[in-house]
Parts: sequence; C-alpha cells; structure tokens
Amino acid sequence: MGVSLSRRGAIEPFHAMDVLAEANRLIAGGTDVVSMAVGQPSDPAPETVRRAAKTALERGRIGYTDALGLDGLRRAIATHYGEHYGIEVAPARIAVTTGSSAAFNLAFLAMFDAGDRVAIAAPGYPAYRNIMAALGIEVVEIELEGAPYLSADHLTAAHEEKPLNGVLFASPANPTGAVIPYAELKRLVETAEALGVSVISDEIYHRLAYDAPDTTALAHGANVTVINSFSKYYCMTGWRIGWMVLPEELVRPIERLAQSLYISAPELSQVAAIEAFNATAELEAVKARYAANRKLLARRLPELGFPLAAPLDGAFYAFCDVSRLTNDSMEFARRMLAEAHVAATPGRDFDPLQGHRYMRFSYAGSHADMEEALSRIERWLNPRGA
Repeated sequence: MGVSLSRRGAIEPFHAMDVLAEANRLIAGGTDVVSMAVGQPSDPAPETVRRAAKTALERGRIGYTDALGLDGLRRAIATHYGEHYGIEVAPARIAVTTGSSAAFNLAFLAMFDAGDRVAIAAPGYPAYRNIMAALGIEVVEIELEGAPYLSADHLTAAHEEKPLNGVLFASPANPTGAVIPYAELKRLVETAEALGVSVISDEIYHRLAYDAPDTTALAHGANVTVINSFSKYYCMTGWRIGWMVLPEELVRPIERLAQSLYISAPELSQVAAIEAFNATAELEAVKARYAANRKLLARRLPELGFPLAAPLDGAFYAFCDVSRLTNDSMEFARRMLAEAHVAATPGRDFDPLQGHRYMRFSYAGSHADMEEALSRIERWLNPRGA
C-alpha cells in the first residue's frame, strides 16, 4: 500500500533554501563558497543575549511557557513600541511566536478560511504564498510592474476586480528592500479598512531602513495585525523567536491555536530575547556594516550588468534585473554557484510570473565576503578580463 500524500506538500519549493543546501553541500566537499543567498546576518546574537542564554542554561531554565509567551518578554516588546515608535501597545495584545514563520501560520489560520482571498505583492516573500496555498487560501498576487511597493491604488483595483478578505505587505520588503513611505502606508491601511480588508503588516526588517525612520502600520489602523521577529536586526535567526501585535479580538483565537500547534516558543530564546532591546549600540554597528555593503553593491552590481530593479531602502537585499544576461534566473543561479562559487537567489522564489528575469543578492554578510563575491562574479562573466 502506498504512502498517503496530501496536495499541501506539492507547493513550490523555497528556492533560496535549495540554493543554500547546494552551497552547503559544496562547502562540505571543500569548495570555498560565498553566499549571498539567504537573509541571515553574519554576526552572532548580541553579547548580552548570549550571556542571558548562558545563565538560563546554567540554571536549567528550559521548559514550557504560556502559549503567548513570557510576561517579561511581552512587556519588553510593548516598551519597545513606546520607545521606538511612540505608540502604546498593551502587553496583552502581544503574542510571542516560534519565529515569524509560526506567526504567519497562526495569523492565516486565525484570520482566514479555506477559499478566502488574500492579496500579496509580486515580487514578495515566497513563504506567504506557499503557506496560504497549503492552507487552501486563494493567493491574489498583485504584480507591481516596476512600482516599488504595494499601494492603495493596487489594493483598490484588485478588490474591485473580485472582493478580497485580506492583504499582506512588508516594509521594508523582501526581496526588494523597498520601504512604503509614511503617507502611502497610512493611505494603504486606511483604504484596506474602508474596504473591509484585513491587514497583516510584516515588519521583520524594521530598524534596517537607511534613509527614513520606521513607521509601523499600527499607527494607522486599530485592526492591523503586525508580525515581527528577532531574526534580522537582532541577529537571532536560529533562535526561532518572533512576535505578533494583535487586535484584541484575535488574541484568544491565536492563543488557542498556539496551544495546540506549538505549546510555546522556546523558553531559552524568550529569556535571551528580553536582552536584545538593550543591545542597540552593538546592533547599530552591525547595521553600519550593512550600510557599507549596500553602498558597494549599489555601485558594483549595475557595473556587472545587474541593474537594480528597486531602491535599496532597507533590509539587506539587492533585487536585480538579469535579463541582459539570461532569461532563466534559476539556471543562472545554478551556474553561478557551480562555476563562480557564489550563491544568490533566483527571482522565481519571489515572483512566479516575472521572476525568471531577476536575482536577489543578500548583503547581510561581511564586507570582505561582498567584495570577494563581486570579484568572482566579474571574473566569471568576463574570464579574459576584456
């Protein structure tokens, strides 16, 4: 008798992770690979975070917590909203999650039923599409067609074509790094609420904008669900710790789902994450290195034939048009890894329709790695130095 297979497992692969797996295979075999494929800071978690985790380990403090997280961490997150955004958020509205990935699962499950229609931008983070598709939610991909971010006009047009139940957007965005300006974000949130469209704002790359202050969607609507994480700015990817800020009526549904799906986020990571908000000086030094990498890539990538497809407003990504060099970014990424030993992500991850024309380069690594990667790409594309 064969194994029973659900259609849910037939979703598109996350190609960035496939590229990473192949890069790791090459590295294990002794090949020197420079990775620009995944959005993972090259720096470890801040020293105070690691010290808190060490103390918790020595005390044996590793167990279950409340499904919504440790009270101390929820209060620390609420304090962060007051200090960083000037917005009062009750700790009771905060849910601590096993990374932002679990937060998306919980939000989609609590907010939408199978068959509901939820809009996202294309290009956009592939896990949005893949998770919702696995849950039977109809994903409405809005092609930005050169626009830097999802706008109120995009949303209105999509809703008029066929009513939407929800919209999910990110600012700064993955893969483009684009930031939605304050006035446009306000208009987008207010338009969604006027249309009766539920809003999820992915703010995982907050504190990584380079030319404008962070603006949270919470400033513009009472019923917004915000998702954030300690993975990016706070350099805690492997700690698997994130959070949600919820409308009051979503708190108990999220809690019920979290109790059964996750029990709780790891207590060790929660204890450590409390200290992340006290490590700003260390983290701003890391951000300064990203800024230097950003400046380097903004100059060198277009010189190599990779014109920027979006402004590098935030996060640590350069999204480039590679159509002058290839019409198949998947094959191009495979060849660049195999021949130049540089890993980057094909645009297919972020836009199934137009992604064959694009590549995403992460500049979260060290400055030396960025310089080496660009030199390798240059030699690969122009082996004779002509």
